Amino acid sequence: MTTSVQSATNTASQALLDSMNGNKNSTTSAVNATQDRFMTLLVTQMKNQDPLNPMDNAQVTSQMAQLSTVTGIDKLNNTMQSIIGSVQSAQSYQAANMIGHNVLVPGNGVSTTGTGGYFGVDLPVGADKMTVTIKDSAGATVRTLNLGTQSSGSAPLSWDGFANDGSVAKTGQYTFDIAATTAGNVVAANGLNYAQVMSVSTNANTVKLNLSNLASVSTTDVKEIF
Repeated sequence: MTTSVQSATNTASQALLDSMNGNKNSTTSAVNATQDRFMTLLVTQMKNQDPLNPMDNAQVTSQMAQLSTVTGIDKLNNTMQSIIGSVQSAQSYQAANMIGHNVLVPGNGVSTTGTGGYFGVDLPVGADKMTVTIKDSAGATVRTLNLGTQSSGSAPLSWDGFANDGSVAKTGQYTFDIAATTAGNVVAANGLNYAQVMSVSTNANTVKLNLSNLASVSTTDVKEIF
């Protein structure tokens, strides 16, 4: 007994196919209407021209060329809009595959429910010494983590949920600061939030990931996926 499996394939939008194949739609009708109005005006102009001073052939040719250029630009714009829509649709489907996954994105927040939490750091260049300072909502230092040498790139980090005095930190949201140096010189270090992708939303310009920490980020902001 065999089971038939149907594979999913990406398909171009109907608008794109219509644009590329020349199928008639509302946009095509609008272009045709523009051409009709131009020809009506041109014919009317020629009918009412001065017989002793007729229109110059070069002038007529120039006007026809202008119409052709405008029409071509309109068709190109419509095709590009269709391509953009098709690409955005594909991006939405790809982003939907991230729902339920955890990601690292720019930010400086970490939370704990008594057992600590996760966050991350992005280092454009490596560091031979890196310190992370976790602070409460009042800005007071709760825990200092000395993490030593770090390679360049993004990396997930964890906090065990304990304060510097050995007590368990209160449940809630905290922030963190990063200090990184190489040979005594300060190097750039960017904080990363750890959150789960809950849903995906789209607008006219981009695809957004809606995260469990109530933030919305672009897919290009994602540094790592888990």
